[in-house]
Amino acid sequence: MKLLIVNCIPEHQGWTPIQHLVSLAARLLEAEVVNLPGTHPSWTRKALAVIHPRRRSARASQSCLFVGAGAADLVKIANIAQWRHRFGFLSAWIIDSFWVDHMPRVIRLARPFDHFFVTSLEDVDTWRRVTRTPTTWLPWGSDVLDFGGQNQQRPWDLTRVGRQPPQWEDDQAAASAAEALGIRYRGRPQSAGLSTLQNFGLMMEAYRNTKYTLAFSNLVNSEMYTHPTRDYLTGRWMDSLACGSTVAGVSPRGTSALQLLWPGATLEFGSIERRHGLEVMASALQTWTPRQAESNYCMALQKLDWRWRLKIIAQMLPSMPRTLTEELTKLESRIGDCSGVIQ
Repeated sequence: MKLLIVNCIPEHQGWTPIQHLVSLAARLLEAEVVNLPGTHPSWTRKALAVIHPRRRSARASQSCLFVGAGAADLVKIANIAQWRHRFGFLSAWIIDSFWVDHMPRVIRLARPFDHFFVTSLEDVDTWRRVTRTPTTWLPWGSDVLDFGGQNQQRPWDLTRVGRQPPQWEDDQAAASAAEALGIRYRGRPQSAGLSTLQNFGLMMEAYRNTKYTLAFSNLVNSEMYTHPTRDYLTGRWMDSLACGSTVAGVSPRGTSALQLLWPGATLEFGSIERRHGLEVMASALQTWTPRQAESNYCMALQKLDWRWRLKIIAQMLPSMPRTLTEELTKLESRIGDCSGVIQ
């Protein structure tokens, strides 16, 4: 019986990389997808999750992977018909897993899941303790094999994507300031009218055509929706590196980031001040070579490709999907081609 992927990721542009991950996981894990973004179960159904705990049966042959934006999404499993009886293995991959205090009480009491995957290494022990459930670190990644690149010709020096500090928010002003220093600056790519996955393709193309991508840690560029005390990597870092682009700005310094990034993956400005950052950029461009993009791409194949994350999930399923096995072979072959680049 096919793996069921329950997708609770918002249909929002900021979640485009994870929406692509869900599509990739469905193909590589040979799974069926049920979309539940924005669907909340009633209070009664949440209460029943506690009153009637899940029955784990060896006869239940189907496995389920629940993909949620945050811990609060976990109660949405109650919207899946017969969820307490139909799954032999029920796991959840929570992307913004640092919001541990958003864990629904019913999940802690009923313990309906067999395994949790979380993107923040710092929170693995907390999730294990709070949920009393095995928990594995499964960090952010990127589709390096299909959408990454090591393009030598990159028409832009610095590209802006996503949220930025106030001094960088005005693309026209930033472009003028950059031009004064001889920097080719590209403002946010226009994606109006595109579907989620079309937008993903547009973003990856932008990363492949720039030497550097602008990004700042949430601790120096906070918003209402970001965590106030924990810094963390997001898709901008992963997808940029997959496409060979170095990430310029201020990077997170948490344990997860230190494990995933490598020397040369980032260019640190040291502050959010635009003039200073552009001066650092102008200096770095004097020594940039296509080798830098090639190195980032090859390291991303080794450390960031989503297929490595999906392999960990697949090892907990009854059998390894043939499609994933074939693509892991392709990935290893591509890494072998990088032998002269990765020392």
